[in-house]
Amino acid sequence: MGRFNDKVVIITGAGSGIGAATAARFHAEGAKVVLAGRRADRLEAVAASLDKDKALVHPADVSKLEDVEALVEATLARFGGLDALINNAALGAFGPFTDVPLEQYRAVMAVDVDGVVFGCRTALPHLLKTKGSIVNVSSVSGLGGDWGLSFYNAAKGAVTNLTRALALEYGSRGVRVNAVAPSLTLTEMTALIEGNAALMARFADRIPMGRAAQAAEVASVIAFLASEDASFVNGVNLPVDGGLSASNGQPRLG
Repeated sequence: MGRFNDKVVIITGAGSGIGAATAARFHAEGAKVVLAGRRADRLEAVAASLDKDKALVHPADVSKLEDVEALVEATLARFGGLDALINNAALGAFGPFTDVPLEQYRAVMAVDVDGVVFGCRTALPHLLKTKGSIVNVSSVSGLGGDWGLSFYNAAKGAVTNLTRALALEYGSRGVRVNAVAPSLTLTEMTALIEGNAALMARFADRIPMGRAAQAAEVASVIAFLASEDASFVNGVNLPVDGGLSASNGQPRLG
């Protein structure tokens, strides 16, 4: 018996990386999964490895409320309910604060923050019926600052604290709201970092486990938080960071 047999789960940003790994994990544990994202071809590629009767591909831009509403409506029409929402879709923008175009700021906030707000607002009436859960994908960049990632830090910081606020408001009503906060995770988005040996060595030196995460390792924690194994876990922003957040920031002394 899988932990999610007959459960229905929406995963945004499901076309690659953590989202694709999360879809595979929930499917393997018996869930009916709804794959959302901007690119239909990527979603179809992920769905090709899943059972057709337990997967729904629904292209959507989470920065548009009407797209999110249509996504939830399609989920209900196909599967009859909703048990978990995984808000994973995200954008980043790198560069000095005064150099990154403000258009990129708006794009990051629209997907990373508006998309989570729209998803939660639209899904919550249905999650209240099933006593379901929400797992937001924040970041260690939402728990502390980075050089050159100010807009991403602002967006993920908002996701981190929104998670706490919703957990307070909905925990007593049967809906748990949590988040994961990954550090560097090997996905298509990190290909440029992976190709820079010197930079990867610096990451390895800062992360106590000495390496980046695999997307499947983050997906397993998302599944845990959404499952009944975490039935008394609410309002947590759980680092999935190989021990990075255990450091006080000082350099290695020995």
